[in-house]
Amino acid sequence: MLFDTHTHMDAPEFEEDRDAAMARAVEAGVSRLVNIGFNRETIPTTLALAEKYDFVYAAIGWHPVDAIDMQEGDLEWIESLCSHEKVVAIGEIGLDYHWDKSPKDVQHRVLREQIALAKRVKLPIVIHNREAHEDTIRILKEENASEVGGIMHAFSGSWETAKICLDLGFHLSFGGPVTFKNAKQPKEVLEKTPMDRLLIETDAPYLTPHPYRGKRNETAYVRLVAEMAAQLKGISLEEIAEQTMKNANKLFGIS
Repeated sequence: MLFDTHTHMDAPEFEEDRDAAMARAVEAGVSRLVNIGFNRETIPTTLALAEKYDFVYAAIGWHPVDAIDMQEGDLEWIESLCSHEKVVAIGEIGLDYHWDKSPKDVQHRVLREQIALAKRVKLPIVIHNREAHEDTIRILKEENASEVGGIMHAFSGSWETAKICLDLGFHLSFGGPVTFKNAKQPKEVLEKTPMDRLLIETDAPYLTPHPYRGKRNETAYVRLVAEMAAQLKGISLEEIAEQTMKNANKLFGIS
C-alpha cells in the first residue's frame, strides 16, 4: 500500500488517459496520493480530482515560480479553501532560483505569507526548493516553520542540508531522481534519512524514474522509488511501503 505524497495528476499531460493512469496507480499498489494545486488554474482542478477519487487528497498553495502572479485576494482564497475536507497541506510553496520569472524578494514575501497561513490553519507545508537551499532554510528558521513542519519535496540537497531540515522537524521526500544511476548524493541522503522521516513521491508528470526516464511520469511509478528506497535501506518493499504510509498519514492527519 503505497502513498505518493506529491503528484500532479490533474496536469494537461493526463487529459487523454487520466482514468486509466489512476487505475494503473491502484494496480501498482498506490492506495493514497496527495495532488498539488499550486496556482489559480491548478487549485480548482486539484480539488476536483480529490472530490472524484476517494484515495486522492489535496495540497494547495502558490508556487514560487508564479509568485509574481499572486494578486490581492489570492491568499484569502487559499485560506478559505483550507476547510475542504480533502485539503491536508499548504503547498507547494518555497523558492526557485532556476527559472527567472519571479524576483527573489517577491518569492520571499509570498513564502513568508504562506508559512503564516499554514500556522493559522494548522496544516503542514510542502516546500519546493530549487537552487535556493540557503535562503529557504533561513526563511524556514526565521518564520518558525517547525511549528507546522512538513515536507522537503524532491529533496536534492546534501546530508548537511538534510540534517538541518530534519532538525527543523521536516520530512524528506524522494522521487524519480534517486533511481538514476549517477544519483550518488540522493542515494546517500536517503540511506541516512531516519525511517520515521522518509517519504516517497513521483512529482508526475515530471522527474520520471529509471527505466522510464525521458517519458511522462505517473503515480504508478512511485513503486519504482519505493523499490530503490528498500534497496538502499536493506529492507523489504513491504516495510518501506508500510513506514512511508504511516509517516504520511501522521503528517497529513489522515486516519
